[in-house]
Amino acid sequence: MAKPARSIFEEVGTGEKARATPGGIDRGRADARRAIRIWLGLLFAMVVTIVFVGGMTRLTDSGLSITEWAPVTGAIPPLNAADWQSEFDAYRASPQYELMNQGMSMSEFQFIYWWEWGHRQLGRAIGLVWALGFAFFLLTKRIPAGWTRPLLGIGVLIGVQGAVGWWMVYSGLQEGMITVASYRLATHLGLAFAILGLITWYFLKLKRREVELLQARRSGERKLWGGMTGLMHLGFVQIILGALVAGIDAGRAFPTWPLMGDGFFPPDPFQLEPVWRNFFEDAGLVQFIHRMAGYLLMILGIVVWLRGRRSPHPKTRFAVNAVLAMLVVQMAIGIVTALYSAPWHAAITHQLGAVLLWVLILRARFLARYPYVQSLRGARA
Repeated sequence: MAKPARSIFEEVGTGEKARATPGGIDRGRADARRAIRIWLGLLFAMVVTIVFVGGMTRLTDSGLSITEWAPVTGAIPPLNAADWQSEFDAYRASPQYELMNQGMSMSEFQFIYWWEWGHRQLGRAIGLVWALGFAFFLLTKRIPAGWTRPLLGIGVLIGVQGAVGWWMVYSGLQEGMITVASYRLATHLGLAFAILGLITWYFLKLKRREVELLQARRSGERKLWGGMTGLMHLGFVQIILGALVAGIDAGRAFPTWPLMGDGFFPPDPFQLEPVWRNFFEDAGLVQFIHRMAGYLLMILGIVVWLRGRRSPHPKTRFAVNAVLAMLVVQMAIGIVTALYSAPWHAAITHQLGAVLLWVLILRARFLARYPYVQSLRGARA
C-alpha cells in the first residue's frame, strides 16, 4: 500500500527512528538549536527583504533590465562607462525597450538596472548565508538528529528559486513581450512563500525540545489543526492568485468595489482564445477570481476563529485572534489598493501584508498541534 503524502509543513523527525530516541533533537552541542534558530531567523529576514525588493522591481518595471543569467560574474555591476554602455546596448535589443521604453536615457536605465541587480544580489547573499551556515553546523556536528535533510532542503529550494527566477525573466525577453509571463511570476513568488513557510515552521519547532513537543501534541486540537491547515492551503492559493494579478497589472483594471465596474462580474471575461488564456491574461477575470478567493479566505478564517476562540490554551487563542485581525487588515488593504488602481505604495504594502498573514497562519497552525499547556493557575504545565 502506498504511503500517504506528507504536507510540506508536516512535522520533522516523526518516523520510527525518531520515536525510538525521544530527545534526540537535543543531542550534540548545547547551543546547536539556538544557533540554528538565529541562522534561520537571519535567512527569514533576508527572504522577506528579497520579497520586498522583488515587488519593487516588478512595480518599477525593472525586472528585464539585465538580459543574461550569470550567477557568478553577474555579481559585479558595471564599473565604468564602457560597461554601462554594454549593458544598455543589451537592454536596447530587448522587446521591452523596443515596445515600451524607446528613447530611455542612460540615467533612467541605471535606475531600473540597480533594482534588478539588487534583487539578484540579495538572492546570491541568501544562498551564501545558507551555504556557510549549513556547512558550519554540519562540519562541527551541531545539527540535531533528524534535522540535516530538512535544513538541506531549504538550500535546495533556494537554488531552485534562482533557476526559476531566470526562467521567469527569460519569458519576458521573448519577441512581443514587455513583461514576464504571469504564471512564471506566480511560480517564483509561490516558491518564495514556500521557503518562508518552511523556515518559519522549523524555527518554531527548534524553539522547543523534542520531549516538550511530544508532550504538547497530546493536548493538540485536531479540529483546529485541520481548520488552520485548510486556511494555510487557501492562503497559499490566494498568494498565487495575487501574483497572477500583479503579473498583468490586473489590479489597475477595475478601481471599484464591491462591484467590478457596473456589475458583480467583469464584462466580457472570456474573449481570449483558447479559453484557458483568460484565467492568466484577462485582467477582469483574474482580478475577479482573486477577489472571490479573498472572500472565501475571510469566511474560512471566521469559521476557524470561532473554533479557535474556544481553545483552552491562551497562546493558541491569541494566535488565532491575530490571524483574524490580520485577515481583516489585509482585505482592507486589498480594497484600497483596487480603489486607487494599485499605486506602488499600496501594492507593496499588500504584498508585505501577505507575508505577515502567512506567518501568523503558520504560527497558529503550529500552536493548534503543539499548544503551550497551562495549569489552572495560569502557569505553564
